[in-house]
Amino acid sequence: MNSTVTISQLQSQTPKIVRETERKGMVAVTRHGRVAAFLISRSRVEGMIETLEILAEPEAMKAIRQYEAGEAKMKGVESLDD
Repeated sequence: MNSTVTISQLQSQTPKIVRETERKGMVAVTRHGRVAAFLISRSRVEGMIETLEILAEPEAMKAIRQYEAGEAKMKGVESLDD
């Protein structure tokens, strides 16, 4: 299956397209040859929300910038318990 479907395909094959979306993460839905909407999997949306939460956290962004600039080293997740 393609990662783009028409509205007619979505109407007639919803369960199949939903399963495919869960696997691929996202499917574009077209109407008259143009993308009208996106069907996005739960895991993709949860990832997007997590990313937005990190971007909104000043301390997290400061740590990321420091790491990218070579000013900080990566720590293991076990350090989160400290």
